[in-house]
Amino acid sequence: MKRFFTLALFLTLYVLSLKAQSSDNGDGTFTNPVIWADCPDPDVIRVGEDFYFVSTTMHLMPGAPVMHSKDLVNWEIVSYIFDRIEETPRYSLQEGTVYGRGQWATSLRYRDGRFYAYFTPNDQPYKGYVYTTEDPRGKWELHSVIPHFHDASFFFDEDGRAYMVYGTGMIRELKPDLSGVLEGGLDMKLFERDKEENNLLEGSRMIKKDGRYYLLMISWPRGGIRREVCYRADRIEGPYEKKVILETPFGGLGDGVAQGTIFDDPQGNWYGMFFQDRGGVGRVPHLMPCTWIDGWPMLGDKDGKVPEIMEKPVQGQERKALTVSDEFDTEALGLCWQWNHNPVDQAWSLTERPGYLRLKAQKAVSLFDARNTLTQRMEGPTCEATVAIDLRNMKDGDRAGFSAFNSDATLLAIRKTNGRLYLSMDEEKVKLSNDTKAIREVKQGALTDEIRLRRPVVYLRIEGDFRPGPTKDIVKFWYSTDNRKWERLGPDCRTSFDWQRFFMGTKFAIFNYTTAEEGGYIDIDWFRYKRNN
Repeated sequence: MKRFFTLALFLTLYVLSLKAQSSDNGDGTFTNPVIWADCPDPDVIRVGEDFYFVSTTMHLMPGAPVMHSKDLVNWEIVSYIFDRIEETPRYSLQEGTVYGRGQWATSLRYRDGRFYAYFTPNDQPYKGYVYTTEDPRGKWELHSVIPHFHDASFFFDEDGRAYMVYGTGMIRELKPDLSGVLEGGLDMKLFERDKEENNLLEGSRMIKKDGRYYLLMISWPRGGIRREVCYRADRIEGPYEKKVILETPFGGLGDGVAQGTIFDDPQGNWYGMFFQDRGGVGRVPHLMPCTWIDGWPMLGDKDGKVPEIMEKPVQGQERKALTVSDEFDTEALGLCWQWNHNPVDQAWSLTERPGYLRLKAQKAVSLFDARNTLTQRMEGPTCEATVAIDLRNMKDGDRAGFSAFNSDATLLAIRKTNGRLYLSMDEEKVKLSNDTKAIREVKQGALTDEIRLRRPVVYLRIEGDFRPGPTKDIVKFWYSTDNRKWERLGPDCRTSFDWQRFFMGTKFAIFNYTTAEEGGYIDIDWFRYKRNN
């Protein structure tokens, strides 16, 4: 009865707080970033009245989340393109890692009643994977393994020919059945980058409108900010002409908004979805108008700026969110969760103790090589999450807790030593090799003295503040033994975005591992989340 009452109360409070979970302002408008969480390399398509969005999640499993929306503002995860990757042991934290690698920049397309997705891990053995399904909410099947194409985009032309556009203006024709490249098919460089541009142009997305071909790419001009450029041509082979279609900072930050795609709604209005680097929270998408001027898809408002507040493209839709609370009362893990690398399926359960998620401790040295670490995105502007953990079945040498997880991680860490439980706030910083991303060093240290826990259940809370200004990227930590009286633990800590190591935004992470003998476990009663606008 107590658990039923607690759940009923929580659900009531959750429904009342839905407004805080979304960029939807509840008055017919939304506030950019439309998704204030790590969802980089967006590709968005429309099928009928439904929009689908795919993003990069790299080393997290399952990978390549497929998100659905009716209004381009409220998104929910409806599937993942794959459950796990096993090309190398590194995907299972063996013989190295795939931190900052794994699945990158998926291309999503729809043709003749089927959805197609292509991604290539930025890692050896450098293969590309084509997945397909008739139902994006269901199971995706591996269709073919084809060559690696960097930041690639499917393009299906009206004559039935299929292409991959990739790199800096490269194009390669595919076999009609997408089983590989077409020998003797189109294979060329469409243009050369301008001298003013640094390094690669990336993030290819090609569309066709009114008989013209449009290739959208990210560009880094020397001495300037990230921007979006468009190349257009009357023939797919070219010649192509170029125009800058978006070059603007946003939200008090110097980083420009770029890399994404454009699409239309059923009424013929056009929009763009492009991301911006936002520090510790990651790379976050922005939704903006796209206006066709003189045959060019110009992004932003009439001044070429990303609007802070904008009318929703479709009204009356239910609010949705990517990061959500979980009472662990189902037999399947919610789609909001991702494991750090491939999980050990035998070492976790939602059924051994109904109403709880059980995590069984696996051997590890640090958080970075711990199997079955479970994550969700942190969000801006500010957010908080609380977990309730039953510790009574931990064994000596076990280490469990709750972390703001990135290449520099801060942890609320519980240790069992000589039959006693201790809590401290710790930090871990990882160094990785350049080739296999093997863990070379983990600097571990306690930021507080140990606190002895005398009760078998503990409540841990993490708060994140990602607003521009002096509080940007600050995380704070709290604990309680009764879920009523809360104590601050440790100092403010700053999280960061490090493209050379993790290349991801900070995640909430629940972990449990052992430095001694396996056999211990923890039971997580619930994870409760709130985003604050």
